[in-house]
Amino acid sequence: MSDARSPAQIEADIISRREKLAVVLDEIGVRVHPKTIIGDAKAKAAQSVDRTAGRAFVAVNRSVSGVRGQFVAEDGSPRLERVIPVALLVVGVVGLLTLSSRRDR
Repeated sequence: MSDARSPAQIEADIISRREKLAVVLDEIGVRVHPKTIIGDAKAKAAQSVDRTAGRAFVAVNRSVSGVRGQFVAEDGSPRLERVIPVALLVVGVVGLLTLSSRRDR
């Protein structure tokens, strides 16, 4: 079985393939253009930063909520049985640091 195409069919096929090839070459040209490569790199970097910042925010928010839960009751009032010892500890540490810095002078 032979392929009996007319010269007009062959020419139409060649034109069609040239057009498809031109489209592919244009796409390749856009993809390898330095501005496109830089833009893609910037987008990936921004996406990575956004993802990292989002994870950091979630982690910090979770930690802050956990600490807040230790010192604040469900109704929003402070848990004095936990706040007072921590406050005294902080005052003591600051006092020791102040005394230590005065002795060093």
